[in-house]
Amino acid sequence: MKKEVQVHSLFSDFDISLFRAGKHFRLYEKFGAHLMEVNGEKGVYFAVWAPSAKSISVIGDFNYWLEGEHQLNVRWDGSGIWEGFIPGVEKGTKYKYKIQSHHNDMVIEKADPYALSCEHPPNTASIVWDLDYKWKDKKYMSTRKDKNSLDQPFSIYEVHLGSWRKNMDENRSLTYTEMADELVGYVKEMGFTHVEFMPIMEYPYDPSWGYQLTGYFAPTSRFGNPQEFMQLMDAFHKEGIGVILDWVPSHFPEDKHGLGQFDGSHLYEHPDPRKGYHPDWKSLIFNYGRNEVRSFLISNAVFWLDKYHVDGLRVDAVASMLYLDYSREDHEWEPNEHGGRENLDAISFLRELNKEVYGSFEGVQTIAEESTSFPMVSRPVDLGGLGFGMKWMMGWMHDTLEYFKKDPIYRQYHQNDITFSMTYTFTENFALPLSHDEVVYGKHSLLGRMPGDEWQRFANLRLLYSYMFTHPGAKLLFMGAEIGQYEEWNYNTSLDWHLLQDDYHKGVKELLTDLNKLYKKQPALHEKQFSAEGFEWIAYDDSKNSVLSFIRKGKDPKDSLIIVCNFTPSVLTDYSVGLPASGKLKEIFNSDEKKYGGSGTKNKSLKIEKEEFHGRDHSAEITIPPLGTVVFKIL
Repeated sequence: MKKEVQVHSLFSDFDISLFRAGKHFRLYEKFGAHLMEVNGEKGVYFAVWAPSAKSISVIGDFNYWLEGEHQLNVRWDGSGIWEGFIPGVEKGTKYKYKIQSHHNDMVIEKADPYALSCEHPPNTASIVWDLDYKWKDKKYMSTRKDKNSLDQPFSIYEVHLGSWRKNMDENRSLTYTEMADELVGYVKEMGFTHVEFMPIMEYPYDPSWGYQLTGYFAPTSRFGNPQEFMQLMDAFHKEGIGVILDWVPSHFPEDKHGLGQFDGSHLYEHPDPRKGYHPDWKSLIFNYGRNEVRSFLISNAVFWLDKYHVDGLRVDAVASMLYLDYSREDHEWEPNEHGGRENLDAISFLRELNKEVYGSFEGVQTIAEESTSFPMVSRPVDLGGLGFGMKWMMGWMHDTLEYFKKDPIYRQYHQNDITFSMTYTFTENFALPLSHDEVVYGKHSLLGRMPGDEWQRFANLRLLYSYMFTHPGAKLLFMGAEIGQYEEWNYNTSLDWHLLQDDYHKGVKELLTDLNKLYKKQPALHEKQFSAEGFEWIAYDDSKNSVLSFIRKGKDPKDSLIIVCNFTPSVLTDYSVGLPASGKLKEIFNSDEKKYGGSGTKNKSLKIEKEEFHGRDHSAEITIPPLGTVVFKIL
């Protein structure tokens, strides 16, 4: 028998019209479970979208999980929204929706799509919660636009919270509160400007690493509650470090308590399996053409920026959204209305997402993980682009790692692999990723890819990072790369922190700390990192020596840097480099320094001669260390 559910609504007619038009981007203020007082009684207002439901009961530990005790009321306007106020329900109450569907009278138990907190998996109930918190980052938020703009250094440390560091005494991951001390301090010490979390939204299955979500509005309970996650955000902001969240609007799992067949119908997923089922991940794909689903997803992106003060979203698997034939055989997909393979609904959704994010929040960035040559991913929507701030440079990552795998003796035959990226670097605002995907599934760790003896392997790794930090674009490095992990990443174990007892590993960490300092201190490395005006080749064709030389430029010509990379273990002495001006050449960075584990081959202050070389009026003879990168400044 229905009892104690009072008629109450947070929805105005305008809210309903926006929702049905796919233009309501603050749905978290309406849907879900909201603690409030109605007619002098404290309790919770519940609202859920389920147009194919015949009846919906809120079941939970407050009513012994009994169906029919507290049935919600369906709105009269045909919106498919069920709602009602239940007195006496308190913060911390566990609940689900029990839905009887019009489809075959099936009865389903579902978690709340808008729940602010969830039970620790494998338990699946939603938890009534609030977002009350006194933020302490007002100063940071007011100046964020200056730190987060594209002409500023963007050095990202990618983290899987469950495996970054363990509490070894209790054999568990750190809590949000512990990370606010240990992780924040470490990222600050290393000098990264941003941290990126692999998905922290609630997910049921640890081996998915968080990329198959069931609680889009709830930070995972594995490490603490919502307020404790806010404390972690606050702690990063106190140190001036931006936080980027991985966000997954591309697909969701089929878990029974999740979004799949939510009300007995294909509500969130596309009903056509050619568009609604992902064969690779055995997951469901959102129906980007359904207005209410677009409102749900864009509201979710806005939610993290609004309520958790997030500084950016890295959008996962964008390529799988853009193409109807992604990972499908010829007979498994249907062309769009123009006969093409592009998913027009998904493209429209991504453009609307970015318009809303950039229009509503100052100083944030969206970053696309997009692995194809789809045009204008990081160009403004009003110019025909998708509107992202940046795009991962997957081609650079692939070509570079393939090149570094090769024995240096063969690199002279593959010079094009290491130079090719510069033919398209400025077609997008690229971020250079050495991400978690590159150190799993038998690919080996980054160190494990490097050829040669122990010294050469570490020298190659230092060279890789130095080349990366001097190449145009933002930088992203997955945790563990900075200490030279031997083993592939394992989501279930801690990083091998004991390796830092060894000088080679300690040297890699010190090198990356100094590279972050260099990247931040030298305007030439970031002011024009997305512009062709910020780069100029000196010589890219010295394949015989496997050497690259180029100039990085900032807004002031005096800030220009000369970078020379030697991809062989031979020391090159009296090596002539054409230069743009007279003066003296001062070495300001050398990846072969002894403190990094190198040989200590260095350059003293060098006089620039008025001798033509590389088509320039001036030149100097330098020494290039083995498997090393040297950065010079003209004084």
